[in-house]
Amino acid sequence: MTNFIIRLFIKNYEDVTNPTVRTRYGVVSSTVGIVFNIILAALKFILGIFANSIAVTADAVNNLSDCASNIVTIIGFKLSSKPADREHPFGHGRIEYICGLVVAFLVLLAGFEVGKTSLLKIFSRGSSNFSVFVTTGLAVSVLTKLWLAFFYKKLGTKINSSTIKAVSTDSISDAFSTTVTLISIVLSKFTAFPLDGYIGILVSAFVMWSGIKIIRDTLTPLLGTTPNPDLVRDIYSTVAGHDKILGIHDLIVHEYGPGKVFASLHAEVSSSEDILESHELIDRIESELSKKLGIEITIHLDPLEVENEEVRRISKLVADALKKLDASFTMHDFRVIKNGDLKNILFDVVVPIAHPAPDSIVSDMVITAVSAIDQSFIVKPTIDRTVM
Repeated sequence: MTNFIIRLFIKNYEDVTNPTVRTRYGVVSSTVGIVFNIILAALKFILGIFANSIAVTADAVNNLSDCASNIVTIIGFKLSSKPADREHPFGHGRIEYICGLVVAFLVLLAGFEVGKTSLLKIFSRGSSNFSVFVTTGLAVSVLTKLWLAFFYKKLGTKINSSTIKAVSTDSISDAFSTTVTLISIVLSKFTAFPLDGYIGILVSAFVMWSGIKIIRDTLTPLLGTTPNPDLVRDIYSTVAGHDKILGIHDLIVHEYGPGKVFASLHAEVSSSEDILESHELIDRIESELSKKLGIEITIHLDPLEVENEEVRRISKLVADALKKLDASFTMHDFRVIKNGDLKNILFDVVVPIAHPAPDSIVSDMVITAVSAIDQSFIVKPTIDRTVM
C-alpha cells in the first residue's frame, strides 16, 4: 500500500534529490497521517466515553497532537524548500530540523496532559467498563499506528528526513501506549482497582520519552554533527582517484538541511607541475564531485616539494618522530624554509579530536621530539584536530 500511495501521489518519485519531489514526499506523508489520526482520535473519543476510560480518552488527545505534528511537518517542508535569498544564502533547509523540534514539544505537551488527566482519574477512584467493542477498536488502532510508523519510516528513509523519521518514532510509541491501554481495559474486567489511571501515567511517560528522543535526534544536525561516513569515503576516493593528487586533508563538511551539503578540502600536488594544469585539474574534480554526489565543494591546492631530496629526507624523519610520540599522529603541509644554517620546519600535526592532551601540550611534545633530530631545526607545528 505504501508503494501504491507513493506512485499515485508523487510524480517522479524516484528523483528524491529534487527539492520539489522531496517536498511532495513530506506533504503526502503528513496528509496521510492527518487523515488516519483524525479517524483514530474520533474512534478513541467514542471508545473512551463508552468504556469510561481516561487512558483511552488521553490516547485520543495524543492522536490529535499527532495531527498538529503532521501540520507542522507540512509547513516545515514548504518553508525549507524555499530557494536561497539575500538573508539566507545557503537556503532554508534547516527549517525542517526546527519543525522537528516543534513536533517534539507538541509530543511532550500531549504526554504532560495525559499524565495530568491520569492523576485525576487515580484520585477520583473511577473504574473502566470492559467491552469487546472497545478492545476490538483499540486493537485496530494499534495495527493502524504500526502501519503508519512503517509508512513514515519508509518515506523518511527515502528522502533522509529527520522530521518524518521523528513522526515514525512517535507512531511506534503511540502503538505501544495504546497496547498498554488495551491491556488495562481487559484487566478492568477482573478488578475495581483504578488501573486505568496508573496505565495512563505509564502512557504519559512513554509519550514524553518519545518527545525527548525526537529532541535529541533533531538537535544533533542543528548543532552540527560528524559528516556521513559514506559521503566522506566517496569524496576521498573520487579525489584520490586522480593520479596527480598526492594527498588529501582538512576536509570540512557543512549541512544546511537535507540534500544541501557544502564542503571544502585541501588537495596536494607536486610543486613541479604547471600551475595552470593543476588549477584545471582541481576545477574538474570539483565539477565531478558536484555531479556525482550533489554537493557544493571548494578545493584548495597545496603544492609539495616531492622532488627535493633533502625535503623528502627531513619529512620522513619528522613523520617517524611523530609515530614514536603517538601512532595516531600524522602530518601534512610539510615545508622546509632555509634561514642561513638554520631550517624552519613547518607542518600540520593531525591529532584525533578525542586525544586527551591539550593542543599546547601536543605542540610542546612535537617541538621537543623533532628538535632532537637536528639542532638546526626550528620546529613550528600547527595542531589540526580531526574526527576522521
